[in-house]
Amino acid sequence: MALRILKGRTVHKNTRLLVSPASREIWKKADREGILGGLAEAGAVILAPTCGVCVGLHSGLLAAGESCISSSNRNFMGRMGSRQAKIFLGSPMTVAASALAGQIADPREYL
Repeated sequence: MALRILKGRTVHKNTRLLVSPASREIWKKADREGILGGLAEAGAVILAPTCGVCVGLHSGLLAAGESCISSSNRNFMGRMGSRQAKIFLGSPMTVAASALAGQIADPREYL
């Protein structure tokens, strides 16, 4: 569904869209189905399969004052980097729409 929203569009110039499949098998399946390529065409950065982004270990740590919307399942201060960063949770569709708009957005506007 995220690809459906992003297809033929480009991620907002002031926004990073990081995609980190949870496992090698999910990464391979998404690649075979053309999902990763489609997301990359829209401007997403496809990362190695990992949970590094969501637990604040590497690959896109947030700095003080940065905001993020994530489709991960947890949210608390410092989870993804700085304790002064703002982290919001949303569905993959909301994350995709927000990446296009450069702010939290309603995905229904892109369907």
